[in-house]
Amino acid sequence: VSDQKPLGCWSVKHGQIITCPVVCNFETHEYIAVHDDKVLRIWNNKDINLDKVFKATLSADVYRIHSLPNGGPVVLFKGGGVRTLDVLLEAPQQEIENIISDEVIKWSEAFMEGQQPVLIFATEKDGDFFVYVQKIKMNNLHKYKLEQQELSKPLTFTAYIKNQIITLLCLYSNDSVYKVLIPLQQNTEEEQILPKSLLLNLSVSGSILKGTSFVVLDKDHIAVLGSLAASGEESKECLTIWNTKFQTLQTSKELPLGTSRQLWCYEEKFFFTHGKVLTVIMYKCETSSLAAAVGKLKDSQTPDVSSFVNWNTLGDEELVVSFQSQQSVALIPETKMTLRSKRNTVAKVQPHTLSVGQLLLNLKDASTTVFEDELRQLMSKAQMPDFQATIGCVITALINRCKTNPKYYPRNFLLQIVQTRDLSYSLCPDLMAVALEKKDVHLLQICLQRFPDIPEEITYACLKVFLSISEAYLQRVDVNLESVISYIDVEFNNKEVKTEIVENGFNAELEQGIRDAKITKETHLTTNGEFCPVGPQKAALLNSVLHSAYSETFLLPHLKNLPAQQAVLFLRYLYYLYVKCSEKINTTLPGIRSPTINQIMDWMCLLLDAHFTVMVMLPEAKELLSNLHKFVRAQVRFYSELNKIEGSLRELQRLHHQKDSQTYSIEVLELI
Repeated sequence: VSDQKPLGCWSVKHGQIITCPVVCNFETHEYIAVHDDKVLRIWNNKDINLDKVFKATLSADVYRIHSLPNGGPVVLFKGGGVRTLDVLLEAPQQEIENIISDEVIKWSEAFMEGQQPVLIFATEKDGDFFVYVQKIKMNNLHKYKLEQQELSKPLTFTAYIKNQIITLLCLYSNDSVYKVLIPLQQNTEEEQILPKSLLLNLSVSGSILKGTSFVVLDKDHIAVLGSLAASGEESKECLTIWNTKFQTLQTSKELPLGTSRQLWCYEEKFFFTHGKVLTVIMYKCETSSLAAAVGKLKDSQTPDVSSFVNWNTLGDEELVVSFQSQQSVALIPETKMTLRSKRNTVAKVQPHTLSVGQLLLNLKDASTTVFEDELRQLMSKAQMPDFQATIGCVITALINRCKTNPKYYPRNFLLQIVQTRDLSYSLCPDLMAVALEKKDVHLLQICLQRFPDIPEEITYACLKVFLSISEAYLQRVDVNLESVISYIDVEFNNKEVKTEIVENGFNAELEQGIRDAKITKETHLTTNGEFCPVGPQKAALLNSVLHSAYSETFLLPHLKNLPAQQAVLFLRYLYYLYVKCSEKINTTLPGIRSPTINQIMDWMCLLLDAHFTVMVMLPEAKELLSNLHKFVRAQVRFYSELNKIEGSLRELQRLHHQKDSQTYSIEVLELI
């Protein structure tokens, strides 16, 4: 999530349906899924095809799998039976008892109480709701009945466990949250009726929140996702934070793009879908106080009460823009899926940073000179740990002005920020989009070199722009040539200077066809016949793409859209680099940030996978593929010959160590 990088994707066959959420086994680092209710699948990151991974068909329908960090996966069946995964895999067809008869499971959760895994699930039958608590290792099951509520029923549940007591929170259809306490230690096995107490009414200033999902943040705060509706107004989906101790709405965030009505919470971060993206929001809860709950806290240095980062918006961006100290819940919004580890700490905000959001808003209509001067001052005054957030605000302010004023583009200012600050793509996702629109290849080059989390779609867009721009245009722009200057030495006539060649398995007579390639006007010819199909500026830009991290699975679909002529040109350049690397004994190109042999070969394979059919059909690619084939074949033959004499060379080394040669001797050894 932090780098916005998809790491894997697996699909079931057409007609099959994944019927419960997939979980990760923390002990084995494997994934566990169930499709078509009874078919269990287990696999890891190295597996590609789900059809070929472990499969077990169970005897009963699975409701949910819960994975506990220290307790292993626990499987809950629709009939109420529970098994640990280890026990289940010993005999997948073992009979599973039906405990709940005609009841339907509505919700379930698992916890660790010490070393004891505990499972709790809620069921419904004819309007009555029941709660089951099972200690798995002891095979101890207790059944409870929820106290009925007139004209309303539970919509969803959440729970936590502390000091041998389960606190069950129920969100009812009357827009209220109720609390139920369930002790783990029970002396009787008879069904008991659980009393409940009102915890919170989800209404404020005449508006009522129709909750769909909620999570517990701490003993005094909960987060509720739902639709907030005032009388006579259209309802709006939003995420809200409530103080249950003082019955107040702490803060809320409107979600105009809609959600899936599901909210997850993990390690002080919210996860929910907003439109078509996954949104991650960090939060931090501090000790609750009445002053903080009602927004009257004046002293930001009050012990046990921390200031918080508000989630105001700047334009349409979900970005931190103002710092206040009025509430005890800290909320830090991250654009889409951004969670850089270096920004995971929420610390107290000093008084002089409180005006960041207001300052940026005040500068919205300022002149260009005043605007940029104020932003430079803001960056110079920014203090850690909110420094990264401030830089993100500055870049977003610059990009927003670029969007509203197409003639404005502070190229030098943006370059200065990217070159001197430790940034990431996730902190300023619109920066590279604007640079692509402006065809600012130097800024794109620096971003590719410095950003560790560039999405594959943006990497492909940069590659396409680099290949499409003419050599004449690139000669007029500033490009960093440090990655090519050591092996493409350019004179004023734009021709390469001959470099020293050390042949590495290449027979010039055997592979003369390689040197007969046609040389176009864009070719930079060396005196020994080898050529670079692109100029040094374009080569440097392409090298920055080769260094960019990517996931093959998610780059390949974009790469297939690369125009055929550009794909051929890129392959010719990769082939040129491949030959250059092979000339060196250590197969390493000289220079700073020069591509490695592994990067070159990986991109060649990726490009051929994406365009092989097109390459075969194109006349201009035929000779290139033939030359590539001949060169690889020659290298394979060369290394094959080396392998044949490897044993003899080792024997020579052994004999040399065994014999203590005198002052002078001649030995004749026959290699067979």
